[in-house]
Amino acid sequence: MVALQAIRDHGKVQRGQKVLINGASGGIGTFAVQIAKSLGAEVTAVCSTRNVDMVRSIGADHVIDYTKEDFTQGRERYDFILDNVTNHSLASLRLALTPTGTLVPNAGNFANHWFASAGRVIAATVVSRFVSQTLQPFVVSQNHADLVVLKELIESGKVTPVIDRAFPLSETSQAMGYVGQGHARGKIAITV
Repeated sequence: MVALQAIRDHGKVQRGQKVLINGASGGIGTFAVQIAKSLGAEVTAVCSTRNVDMVRSIGADHVIDYTKEDFTQGRERYDFILDNVTNHSLASLRLALTPTGTLVPNAGNFANHWFASAGRVIAATVVSRFVSQTLQPFVVSQNHADLVVLKELIESGKVTPVIDRAFPLSETSQAMGYVGQGHARGKIAITV
């Protein structure tokens, strides 16, 4: 739901727009790449070397290996950036946006502490009042209609969930620890 609402509702991504997903190989990022593609966007995925082939396989048009290149230092400008990693300053991210682009700083990264993440969201909200770019933090809204949309995207083959690992219910704490390390590829499943 985070990916769907960020891209469709807050980014208002349209056909032909250039979209960058920072953290494209994670649980939110893998959905975001595919949802943006389903809307007709040209998608650039940012991930580590080990995930380059995987994000290409789910539809990314371009892939940037962050261990070799910093997308904020490049010439390309994006209409929409979903930042799932929060490893760049808001100022650096704004440089990678078009003059009227939209940034959604997803503060859901486990590596960030709640206060640091909240500060980033507040900073984005304040800055967005003084620039032509839109910095659009949000809190996901759980609702049935969006679950139906995701179900339809999956059933139509436009979105394929990427599952890194499955843990038995008795190992839920280990699963959460694995997710918390920040290197899961796609989603982690709990089997019952």
